[in-house]
Amino acid sequence: MLEGYLPIFFLLAIAIAFPAIALIAARLLRPSIPNQAKLEAYECGIEAEGSARGRFTVRFYIVAILFVIFDVETIFLFPWAVRYKQLGWFGVAEVTLFLTILIAGYIWARKKGALNWV
Repeated sequence: MLEGYLPIFFLLAIAIAFPAIALIAARLLRPSIPNQAKLEAYECGIEAEGSARGRFTVRFYIVAILFVIFDVETIFLFPWAVRYKQLGWFGVAEVTLFLTILIAGYIWARKKGALNWV
């Protein structure tokens, strides 16, 4: 029974070891000469003003979440497009319902003003 899981354990060991080895090798091979200029936060050559821990408005997070939601939902169209001919009219009806729900969500978010920056 354990021999069926052997390839999984092997791939798990590789998945854990590869990033660890890459990080250790990078640390050993890179030049490390810290100075004041290298330790400063980079802002296009302009000296940093204030703290980097500034607050963002809630609207920024709402737009980001909406983008992720609508972006992930459109990914579900790819499997449908691959099997378009096999699904027939049933697939067309399902994707129409899916897009209707997606568009209704977009219209709702637009009416709520979630996408307005002002």
